[in-house]
Amino acid sequence: MSGAPAKVFPDKRLSRRAKIARPVRARPSDPRDEHFEDLPVGVNASKEGIYFNSRQKSYYKGMRVFVTFPFSSPHDPMNCEYVAEVVRVEELAKGKFGVAVQLKMTMNYSAPKSKA
Repeated sequence: MSGAPAKVFPDKRLSRRAKIARPVRARPSDPRDEHFEDLPVGVNASKEGIYFNSRQKSYYKGMRVFVTFPFSSPHDPMNCEYVAEVVRVEELAKGKFGVAVQLKMTMNYSAPKSKA
């Protein structure tokens, strides 16, 4: 064991993360990327991002994805879809990958209320 101090990396997060096991739907937003629909379970989340484990090998840093969180079914009006960017991919045990995405903008639009 050497006496050199371990490297300390600054935490770039803007808000705290909460451990939360909720379903996520992720799919590429760029048509040049191979299409897939991944349905992992989120590990933790904050206002700015989500971290989840996946068996999908196609994620890469800088990749743009559509992320629905929390996800229950394709037609659930409570789904909230975002445009996100993959900021980190970690190789984990048993063929899994840890994927961190930064939420860029929401895709949910409210229909204007009619004046009746």
